Amino acid sequence: MSSIIYVAIDTPLLSRAQEIVQQVRHHVGGIKLGLEFFCANGHHGVHEMRKFGLPIFLDLKLHDIPNTVAKAVQSLHSLEPAILTVHAAGGRAMMEDAKAAAGVNTKVVAVTMLTSLDQSDLDDTGISGDPHAQVERLTRLAKDAGLDGIVCSGAEVAHARKIWPAGFFVVPGVRPTGASKADQKRAVTPRQALDAGASILVIGRPITQSPSPDIAAREIEATL
Repeated sequence: MSSIIYVAIDTPLLSRAQEIVQQVRHHVGGIKLGLEFFCANGHHGVHEMRKFGLPIFLDLKLHDIPNTVAKAVQSLHSLEPAILTVHAAGGRAMMEDAKAAAGVNTKVVAVTMLTSLDQSDLDDTGISGDPHAQVERLTRLAKDAGLDGIVCSGAEVAHARKIWPAGFFVVPGVRPTGASKADQKRAVTPRQALDAGASILVIGRPITQSPSPDIAAREIEATL
């Protein structure tokens, strides 16, 4: 069985990204490439990373009017991402158009609430309810829009899976026991996220900033 760990390559340097994946490729199930990498390297960078033979999770968090997002998704077809993110806050029509525009082998998942946010951030932006309520609202919206799943923290994934038993659940902000949470406010351990119902785990700095990314990835894999 392939590992459910996707290593988050959050660097603008293609050479550094390749170095990390070369070390961890036997202990992860996929590569997550975000805005930092994509803005620096574009399509060329993604094509280079596909050479490792691992699924690509293209985490661009698209959020715009439906027509713009649909055309953006179409422009990514040649990259053949296994997973692509949009923001659930973009609304039902945007998510429907994103899914319709995606390649047949691409899962489109909706970001519900960033793991760097907490209750105070919801209050600041005028959103009523607590994080669980917000994730629940957006989970139902993504499901109704025909998407494949959502992105949510490990703190909410068990509840979201009850709403959507057949959904695909991406859990970022995962931190091994004893690791620094840094800017992640709602982090859980890899084992906790898996037990709560995560489909894949997105893990970045605990692996990529380790002196030995290979060992770090193997140690996390051993806890699952």
